[in-house]
Amino acid sequence: MQLDKLNRFAQVLLVAALVACGSENTKSDNSEDVHLQLGVRYLGMNKLELARENLLLALKSNSHNTQAHNALAFLYEKLNQYDEAKAHYETALDLASDDLGVQNNLGRFLCEHGEPEEGMDLLSQASSSPLNDRQWLALTNAGRCQLVMGHKQQAETYFRQALQLDNSYAPALSEMQKIAYQNGDFWASKGFLQRYLGVAAHTPETLWFAVQAERALGNKELAKEYKNLLLEKFPLSNEAKKIVGARDI
Repeated sequence: MQLDKLNRFAQVLLVAALVACGSENTKSDNSEDVHLQLGVRYLGMNKLELARENLLLALKSNSHNTQAHNALAFLYEKLNQYDEAKAHYETALDLASDDLGVQNNLGRFLCEHGEPEEGMDLLSQASSSPLNDRQWLALTNAGRCQLVMGHKQQAETYFRQALQLDNSYAPALSEMQKIAYQNGDFWASKGFLQRYLGVAAHTPETLWFAVQAERALGNKELAKEYKNLLLEKFPLSNEAKKIVGARDI
């Protein structure tokens, strides 16, 4: 499974978490606070240059601003500038080693960039802390990290734990859709997809596995509908390219 697919949902939700961090952050330097909040909001709007300008201004006011480093690291991830991203994540962690959001973000980053054992250490801390009010996010990232390491059974355990805490958490539901299909439990895969669609829109991956599950269940017409939807909504995706060759669907 490609890493860009693994973190598609995580990136969207991380922006939301960063915005929340920025809005809750109170500073004695009002200019610093304003630039931080503007930075994370521009980041959420994908206005990356404006986001970078404001986050750098926040750091100019206070180079020890943990959330500015955290947000700037995520911005550099989006720009594929991974060395800069890692440096800012590590600075944020150095400044606030017990910050659960930073532990989660750096842990996810390390898992996706060749250091899954180190990433799991941080994700384990973030997901096990009773102070974490977003444990399901860290648990889902831990599950994805286990997938990177090839541990599907352990990954499933993490995803199920995430869903016990939030049974409508879309990233965990989409992961369980895939795992259920891969385990040959096609009805369960279909069920996880229906739960997912109650809270989020289709992605190329959810449609791909929907096609395969319906085909395995013998529902050829529904499989064809999903195939057409995939080709219509995501014609340039890798999943669409793969499915074009599936002549029997």
